[in-house]
Amino acid sequence: MISSAKVHKNELALRRLLPFKDQIRQIMGHLLSADADYSSPLIESREARRIGVVVFGSDDGLCGAYNMNIFKHLLRHLNDLRETHGSDVDITLIPVGRKIQHAVEHLASTGIHIAIPEGVDSKMEGEKVNDFTLGLQKDFLGGTLDLVEVVYMSFKSMSKQVLTIEQLFPVTESAIMQGESEQVKKDENRLYIFEPNPNRIFNEVLPMFVLSTMQEITIENRASEQAARVMAMQSANDNAKNLLDDLRLEYNKLRQQSITTELLDILGGQVER
Repeated sequence: MISSAKVHKNELALRRLLPFKDQIRQIMGHLLSADADYSSPLIESREARRIGVVVFGSDDGLCGAYNMNIFKHLLRHLNDLRETHGSDVDITLIPVGRKIQHAVEHLASTGIHIAIPEGVDSKMEGEKVNDFTLGLQKDFLGGTLDLVEVVYMSFKSMSKQVLTIEQLFPVTESAIMQGESEQVKKDENRLYIFEPNPNRIFNEVLPMFVLSTMQEITIENRASEQAARVMAMQSANDNAKNLLDDLRLEYNKLRQQSITTELLDILGGQVER
């Protein structure tokens, strides 16, 4: 019941965040559809020799195979990265959540760097999420990381969570235009006058887009974790009921057998007399 209430709380948080992110997408969509000149270090693609992979898990247990499913998909993705960028690519894994941290610890022996961010967990709220994102942005701009990806569970419904891999840096045009609002599509042929200039607006809004993306990822991860916990507890409850029914049936069988044996003994004694 507590986890179910937390799922609804995170769903409300997502609904509050979406108008803000849609507005940012609309502004970015206007800039892109107007064929304006823009540039930003956050969209500059370079050869990926140093890759950072942020993987979201949970801090608490009792959520079934939630963390294990994330870990299995993560292993496959790490293999894909090595196949795509070369076996000598430098991969830094950044786990968020105590349970997923324990799961990935042994990967350090395979040549993957494990960087556990201080003061960051799966329950972090707005300001902490922004600080964490700005830290990743600083590493990308400073050349410490050439590519930053995020692995997390996207919340679809109480019974469905989908593992998602999203590229955070460099920001791609497809990521900006994904889920583009209908209003942008209607306005794409209109002419705009940008003040002070398109490039400055783009560079002001793009970091907001990145922050809102990470905020959405964090909330979806929390909602997915609680939904997985609801399903795990429901499954455990159903299994306990089934076990109780089986034990009760077995007990009644043994009891009936004992009663039958006693009746046969009584009848046998009467026959002997």
